[in-house]
Amino acid sequence: MVKEEKQQETTKRLIPPSGYYYPNKIARITFQALEEVMGPQGFRALLRLAKMDHYLDSPPPNDLEREFDFADFSALNWGLEQMYGPRGGRGLALRAGRAAFAEGLRNFGALAGVGDLAFRMLPLKTKLRIGLMAMARIFSQMSDQVTDVVEEEDRFVYTIYRCPVCWGRQGTSDRPVCYMAVGLLQEGLKWVSGGKEFRVYESKCIAKGDDVCEFIIMKEPLEE
Repeated sequence: MVKEEKQQETTKRLIPPSGYYYPNKIARITFQALEEVMGPQGFRALLRLAKMDHYLDSPPPNDLEREFDFADFSALNWGLEQMYGPRGGRGLALRAGRAAFAEGLRNFGALAGVGDLAFRMLPLKTKLRIGLMAMARIFSQMSDQVTDVVEEEDRFVYTIYRCPVCWGRQGTSDRPVCYMAVGLLQEGLKWVSGGKEFRVYESKCIAKGDDVCEFIIMKEPLEE
């Protein structure tokens, strides 16, 4: 009976299961962030559109088990675009990414010491480097996402090789679509820098036909 239910659930999915997973806790934080920016009714409508009705009354558990499929994460991102259009979906995805970091991701172990006095005394660019590497490490170690960071003269390049935000949408878009990841990076940088904003943009996207999803972070903060 359970096997039949699993098969029925799979046939309903918008995107075939990937076999790659986020921990339930990250999915739960994302659900909370989306509900915050959309409102409860809007979020329930998103779940229905993304064919994720099984989460309507039972959100992912608050644990670190890797059970939330990348395909479902991608379906949420796709659903935002369908509900609000490319521009509206982009704005909500950015806000949701920022809220996800603020609501819980900043409390993950690799970022635990970022608020300490010793860290706050470091030069700005050093704080950015440490913070970005910590974020990449969180996702690479705690999930099936594969991420790294390379420092260049005036920027950091944050690359996701196995991206949950656009999983299963290879070559389906004429523009980058991983705005939730952009928002998360923006808020993470704001936190590690003590309140400064930085320019973050997606230069490559698997949904656009690229081999990776690549994000450029400029080292100099935006003018206040």
